[in-house]
Amino acid sequence: MLHVLDLNFLDLPDTIAAFLVDTEAGPALVETGPYSTFQHLRQAVREKGYALEDIGHVFLTHIHLDHAGAAWAMAELGATVYLHPFGEAHMNDPSKLLASATRIYGDDMDRLWGTLKPIPKEQLRTVAHGEAIHIGGMRFTAWHTPGHAVHHIAWQAGEVLFTGDVAGVKIEGGPAMPPCPPPDINIEDWQKSLQLIRQLDIDKLYLTHFGAISGEKIPGHLDELETGLLDWANWMRPHFENGENATELTPVFQAYVQEQLRKQGVSEAQLELYENANPSWMSVAGLLRYWRKKLEG
Repeated sequence: MLHVLDLNFLDLPDTIAAFLVDTEAGPALVETGPYSTFQHLRQAVREKGYALEDIGHVFLTHIHLDHAGAAWAMAELGATVYLHPFGEAHMNDPSKLLASATRIYGDDMDRLWGTLKPIPKEQLRTVAHGEAIHIGGMRFTAWHTPGHAVHHIAWQAGEVLFTGDVAGVKIEGGPAMPPCPPPDINIEDWQKSLQLIRQLDIDKLYLTHFGAISGEKIPGHLDELETGLLDWANWMRPHFENGENATELTPVFQAYVQEQLRKQGVSEAQLELYENANPSWMSVAGLLRYWRKKLEG
């Protein structure tokens, strides 16, 4: 049995999910959400008949705070945390990650994400590409899927794939959108990761932002995401080449994204959910950095 847990980020639905997986050895958790939603996580797990202390295994798709910010709290309750090798040092000593996030979010840091604390190395388990972790009769296979982040994993459990951010953001039946925050955006790597997903034997994607894409809808979803990713990157290139900076570009890009969403039938209420799940201002910095690395080396 698999349960989608709505973490009610900023007291809004359908923005950040965690996933509770029943196994013969007890429940496992995919994603933790940020520490700011930890009490929502506790309540959602309780409603499924468990306590957080029952969860011995936590699988992270990557270490961004909206996906992994509460991993330390789960480790304090005894869980082992499975993650990409590139994320281990930051989870063991989150000082740089915390400082970087605080510089970006300032006084909003606590409201949005909460804090971070170190996870002991003995509770961090790094996984190789294609490596399988067996928990209570359930096989979790780690597929390294860079593009959104170099430390990204899509976790396969049977015919289900937990995609983190590599399969994009899709809110309440709206369009698939590519989250492009700094510092690791790489369009070519992302396209390769999408091609890997297309080749897997799966019948359902679970997006952290937000929910399930099933069966015959999967190819169209991935194609729509890839088209959107290339569109955003191509939109940004001439602005980068003209020397425009993130400050002046942000309102222009935000207006462009909102226009795209409205044209595809997204309501004003859904626009807020999209912006909470995938802040368009962060994609400005991420895509500018991508072009700087690509064109300037």
